[in-house]
Amino acid sequence: MSSPTGPASGLPVRMPRPRQPGRHRRPEPLAAPEGAPALVLAVPGTPGAATRSLAEEVVSIARSELPGLDARIGYLDGDDSEFPTLQAVLAHTAGERTARYEQAKAAGVDVKEPEGPVAVVVPLLAGPDSSLLRRIRQAVMDSRIAADLTDVLGPHPLLAEALHVRLSEAGLARADRARLFAVTTAADGIILGAVGGEEAVQAAGITGMLLAARLAVPVMAAALDQDGSIASIAEQLRSSGSQQLALAPYLIGP
Repeated sequence: MSSPTGPASGLPVRMPRPRQPGRHRRPEPLAAPEGAPALVLAVPGTPGAATRSLAEEVVSIARSELPGLDARIGYLDGDDSEFPTLQAVLAHTAGERTARYEQAKAAGVDVKEPEGPVAVVVPLLAGPDSSLLRRIRQAVMDSRIAADLTDVLGPHPLLAEALHVRLSEAGLARADRARLFAVTTAADGIILGAVGGEEAVQAAGITGMLLAARLAVPVMAAALDQDGSIASIAEQLRSSGSQQLALAPYLIGP
């Protein structure tokens, strides 16, 4: 969810915590094992500068959480030049893995022939969207590259946190010094707008429960792509006593 006062990147910033000294310090983060499959972020929608910036921030966070991770970006509607297609990225990734093996073998290094998936494809979707997931799955199949396709990103507590941040930036939730985020909100009812059908609305509803626990106000999900859905949910919230409603898009995008 974007706001006029929010950062242009579209994502909340999660800064790494400083390393704690002494015997009780936190363990060092894990690193990606050598030869691990690449992570390929499958980005739907019309590609552009804002979309690329968002995708690059996502893979940057992934790399910081798992050092050594080979993270790449493939666009579902790319053009193989400025915005490479998902198929092209998978093919390029497979080619690089084969080339590394051949170079090591030619140099006399005792290496095992690569096996297993070349990449793990992660859809950049907050919730299920059968139409987009079908296209992503077809793109993976058309590439003829061994790749695993994961589920969408939500529901997840971090998405509830991101929504909380955006509501705070919009002036609908106030920060407190103890928890950084507010436990009260200027809105007394929140609608999460999802795209992708009933399954997407249900997934948004689960994240909505996590958000409701943060804000202590009712949160309900509705379909942005279904006529009357927002109005119907708004009426339900008003009938239960909510007066100041806020609409928060449950989407990942600029």
